[in-house]
Amino acid sequence: MERRTIGAAALGVGAVGLGCMPMSWAYTGSEQRGERSLRAVHAALDAGTTLLDTADMYGPFTNELLLGRALRQRRGDAFLSTKVGLLLGDQHMVANGRPGYVRRACDASLRRLQTDVIDLYQLHRADPEVPVEETWGAMAELVSAGKVRALGLCAVGAGARRRSGADPHEQTVRQLERVQQVFPVSAVQAELSVWAPEALRRLLPWCEARGVGFLAAMPLGSGFLTGTLTPGQGFEADDARARHPRFTAEMMAANQPVVAGLRRVAARHGPGTTPAAVALAWVLRQGRHVVPVPGTKRPEWAVQNAKAAALTLTDADLAEIAALPAALGSWD
Repeated sequence: MERRTIGAAALGVGAVGLGCMPMSWAYTGSEQRGERSLRAVHAALDAGTTLLDTADMYGPFTNELLLGRALRQRRGDAFLSTKVGLLLGDQHMVANGRPGYVRRACDASLRRLQTDVIDLYQLHRADPEVPVEETWGAMAELVSAGKVRALGLCAVGAGARRRSGADPHEQTVRQLERVQQVFPVSAVQAELSVWAPEALRRLLPWCEARGVGFLAAMPLGSGFLTGTLTPGQGFEADDARARHPRFTAEMMAANQPVVAGLRRVAARHGPGTTPAAVALAWVLRQGRHVVPVPGTKRPEWAVQNAKAAALTLTDADLAEIAALPAALGSWD
């Protein structure tokens, strides 16, 4: 697989990563089978994927434990990324950016992951009660201690700013400019896909201008852009999409033209090309610093996603995708 670099430290990773969250949290609980998820991790590594993305809150904690098992004999094959700063409460999430907590959380993640070092440690969400510089300074100390190789920041939720018409990532850019004064940012993680292109406006150019890697979260639109979801099929109660306005039967039906366009492009590249591959190839074309991180818990899909790195979209393909209708439906 093509290799890409993250940040000023030029950390090399496969061009397509693996989002591990669905293996343990937020998606279709009845299909979260440990052994199949382990096979998915190994299949991704065998296919050239190296960046494995997790967080201590996924589960919580069980996703890191799963990766620790998977990498027991293959740590050298993986670029391990995890996150800190969010805790699960009763029906809500709470940010914790206190320096003492960050240090303890890192040690706990290292134990669960069965590793001596985390390749990329990301701040999941800034704590409004703690200056972000203090949190970032504690994370920088972990780099000095040899427990972490590089630091990243996850974008702030952007729903309200989408509605207001303002740039949805303005707050994230302000945070980045603050923490960059404390210790270099190696990567930013934010949603980017054919049906959620907002990061192209300012966040992606900010990263490119500073040599910061961009991890594209949800590049397959939480499964919608794969073309495998049927409007009205319903989701299990513990699946986050069951409460997401874009995944109502009405909105899924209304957004089918987006998937149809990806199918047309895929058809031009041969019978083995899927809408998912086209969606990932589009993300890859947004810059050499961009690494899509599609989530899956199925080995066959992990392999298909990895193969998307070899798909080259033509100018005609890109023009057709650019002409697709904007996705309909609220994000809140």
